[in-house]
Amino acid sequence: MFEAFFKLGMRHITDFNGFDHMLFLAALCATYTLARWREVVILVTAFTVGHSITLALATFDVFRLPAVWVEFLIPLTIVLTCLLNLWTLPQLYQKRGTAALRYAGALCFGLIHGMGFSNYLRSLLQQSQSIFQPLLAFNLGLEAGQLLIVLCILIIGSIFVYWRSPRDWAALLTGSALAPALWMLIERIPS
Repeated sequence: MFEAFFKLGMRHITDFNGFDHMLFLAALCATYTLARWREVVILVTAFTVGHSITLALATFDVFRLPAVWVEFLIPLTIVLTCLLNLWTLPQLYQKRGTAALRYAGALCFGLIHGMGFSNYLRSLLQQSQSIFQPLLAFNLGLEAGQLLIVLCILIIGSIFVYWRSPRDWAALLTGSALAPALWMLIERIPS
C-alpha cells in the first residue's frame, strides 16, 4: 500500500494533465540557479508541508472549500508567484531580502494546492483501514516528484545561463508560467 500511494503522489505532481503544479514549481524556482539548490529544496519542502497540512485536514473532513474556489485559487497562486518574481527581477542577485516572503508564500500556496486533490484522495483513503501511512506515502511521493521536476528546471536553467544571464532565464521562465496561469485564472473565475 505504501508503494501505491507513493507512486500516486509522484503521478499527481508529474501528470501533464495537471500541469498547473508544474507551472507553479517553475514560477517558484525561476529566480534560482543550480548553485542555490539548497534554498530551492527548502522552498519546495515548504510547499509540500502546506500541501500536506491541507490534504490531511480535508481528508479528515476538518476543512473544505468549494471546488470552484480551489480551481480559481490555484492559478492565482501561480500568478502571484510570477508577480513576485517580476518585482524582484531588477535586484535579483543584489540582495536576498525576499527569501522569508518566498518561503511563507510557498507554505501558504501549498495549503491551497493541497485542496485540489483532496476529494479524490479522500475517496481512496476511505477504503483504507489506516489513513496515516497512505497519507505519508502520498506526500513523500509528492515531494520526490517535485524535486525531480525542480532538478530538471534547474539543469535546463544552468544550461541557459551559460549563454544568457540569470535574469534572462528568470524572466523567460516567469513569463512562460505567467501566460498560461493568467489564462487559467480567467477561465476559472467563479460565477
